[in-house]
Amino acid sequence: MVTGTVIDLAKQAKYSYEKTETLVARFDKNVREARGALDSAKDSDFKVQWQLKHGENVLWTAPRGEAVRSTINHLVHHRGQLTVYLRLVDVPIPSIYGPSADEGWGG
Repeated sequence: MVTGTVIDLAKQAKYSYEKTETLVARFDKNVREARGALDSAKDSDFKVQWQLKHGENVLWTAPRGEAVRSTINHLVHHRGQLTVYLRLVDVPIPSIYGPSADEGWGG
């Protein structure tokens, strides 16, 4: 999103079942790449128009900065949903933005 101007959902990989280790490795790689893209971006890069498409259908067009901010907000929303699910199944909540109530602040 930070380095391109279009994501075409019709061309994206479909869901697959992978081992946890494979998913964590892919996640870690994506985090490194995203941080690198954000670190190298200039303010003007976030004013460029960006599109979400499905084939020839344009689903959304916005300045890249708005698209990035919206995506981060969406991920935060899902993280919140995950913590509710974990709480419901009695799994201690891990640190998200600092220690959780389950971890305490330490000493």
